[in-house]
Parts: sequence; structure tokens; C-alpha cells
Amino acid sequence: MMKALLGISITQALMLSMSTLLLLSSFSADAQQAKVEQVTPQLYVKNVSRTGKVAFRRTQNLSFKTSGYLTRLNIDEGQVFKQEQVLASLDITELREEKNATYARLLQAKREVNRVTALLSKNLSSEKELDLAKTEVETTRAAYKVAYYNLEKSQVVAPFDGVVVKRYSDLNELQSPGQPILQVAALENNLIVNLALTAEEMALVNLKQAARVNISGVGVITGWVSKVPASADQQSNLFWVEVLLPALEQRKPIVIGQLVEVNLALTANEYVYPLPIAALTSMDDRGNAQIVVQQQGEFALQSYTVEYLSNDVIYLSAQAASPALNVVTQGWQHLTYKSQPQNNE
Repeated sequence: MMKALLGISITQALMLSMSTLLLLSSFSADAQQAKVEQVTPQLYVKNVSRTGKVAFRRTQNLSFKTSGYLTRLNIDEGQVFKQEQVLASLDITELREEKNATYARLLQAKREVNRVTALLSKNLSSEKELDLAKTEVETTRAAYKVAYYNLEKSQVVAPFDGVVVKRYSDLNELQSPGQPILQVAALENNLIVNLALTAEEMALVNLKQAARVNISGVGVITGWVSKVPASADQQSNLFWVEVLLPALEQRKPIVIGQLVEVNLALTANEYVYPLPIAALTSMDDRGNAQIVVQQQGEFALQSYTVEYLSNDVIYLSAQAASPALNVVTQGWQHLTYKSQPQNNE
């Protein structure tokens, strides 16, 4: 009887010992399966991706300074030109005749001054007649300058290297002074991409900030924020930002209106703990994120204020001098940990 009881006690003791070892082994295995990462405070960086259209930053309308019929148009929409190239010309027949006639009158007025001066020296004329002759010279000289200017401005000359955006006139049409004939745009430092940003994103944007621009057929290039608006668009309540593209040397030109993808890395002046979303165990009643951290070999559940949240990353509140955290990013479901419900900021 005693042997039987002793045998049962020994058997139970062995089973209990084996169960304890298995449980301890299970805890050890779970702890080994948990992935712990050290996270340090970092400045918050928000990556913003937008699709925008390529456009010219500035365009310029070219026109004649005088009236006449358009007789030469040496370029059309989409064609490029060089600085000082003659783009269009008027019929100069009347303008040339006007200049020559005015020049002839100017010579006659000068001869009249010489004649009156000679007569005055013989007391055969008066100072009044001499003054009138000199006035006629100045009046005719001014008219000659106008005629010469009109003849000179009968051509439209390219002010820079560029491309024709739009043509407003056809050959043999009567042109008026100041009437646009061509709309042109410079090729150098004149290509931009317009982006629409929210007010929150706009607060993080700075002038001359770098931007990565992915252009089909070209690849990824670096542009810069060249214009930051002072107010939002009244209809969309979005802020339209300009990204200036660098000069590109390529065979295939960028098409105006082409859609491109722009990525901006916006840095805020605040520190956060960036964690993978898998490290989030739950949210407490105050809306704080609960995560499992490792401290001196033990695991503890702690709460932190959520500053930002994306599809893959959760950003917890931190300070520049906040200590590094050893965060369980995987396998926290299988751990035994103590709870620290206070908010650690």
C-alpha cells in the first residue's frame, strides 16, 4: 500500500516537473520569437506624393509696335527658336516710303535754316523767321525718328531661346500696334509642376525645398519648390505649389501638360517615435497607443500619445531628449507583460 502511494507520488512529481519545464520552455520560445527593435526620437518627416502637370512658369506675348500687313511668319506652334531670330515681319513698303519722305523733309528744313541765316546776316530776314525754321527742323527730325522706329519695329525678333506656345495671326492679316501675334516661352529654368497641397502639408513646405519628380521617358530628377502661395484656392481650399524643374539635355522634350509624380519629404519641427503599425497592441480609453516595451529583461505595456498615423507607420509623441525605446514590434501577443497605463510622453 505504501509502495503504491509512493509510486503515485513520484509519478505525479515527475509529471509536474515535466509540465513546469514545458511551460518554461514555452515562455522562453515565445520570448525568443518576439522581435524587439530600438527606436530613438526623430524629427517627423511626412512623405507626400502628388500627381501634377508640367507647365511653363512664364509666357510672353510678342507683338508689332506699328501697324501693317503680316507678310512673313517664319515659325509655328511647337517650334523652337534662338535669341535674335526674326520670327515675323510686316509689309515695309509704306513704312520705308514714309521714312524716306520724312528724311527728305528734314534735309529741306535744314537748308531753310541755312537760307534764313544767310538772309538775316544781310538784314533781309528776321529772328522770328529763323526761329520758325529751326522749329521746323526739330519737328521734322522727331517725325523722322518715329518713321525710322516704325520701320525698325516691323519685325518681331526673339528676345530669348524658346518655343512658340500659341500663334494668334495668319499671313496677310492686318496687324495693329500691341496686338499679340505669338505667345512664346523660354526653355531655360521655365518648366514647373503645379501641385495641390492641404493646409497641414502646406505648413511644412519651404521655398527651395528639394522634390523628387518622376517623368515618364526621363526618369527621376530633382526639382525645387519655387513658389509658395499666401492663400488657398477659393474653390478647392487647396494650396497650389510650384516645383521648378532643372534644365534637361535629352532628345525627347517634355510635353507641356504631361502628368508626372512628385514626392516631397516634409519635415516638422517636432520629435516622434516612428513605429511599424504591427507594434500597436490596442488603443486605450484616452485614445493613446499601447505598445509593449522591454525594460531590464522584462516586458511592460505602456501608453503613448499618437501624433501622426499612416498606413504603415504610427508616430508617437517624443522629445529631443527622450530615451530610446526597446519596442516589441512582432510577437507581443505571446508574451506575458505587466501593464503601465500611464502616458509616457
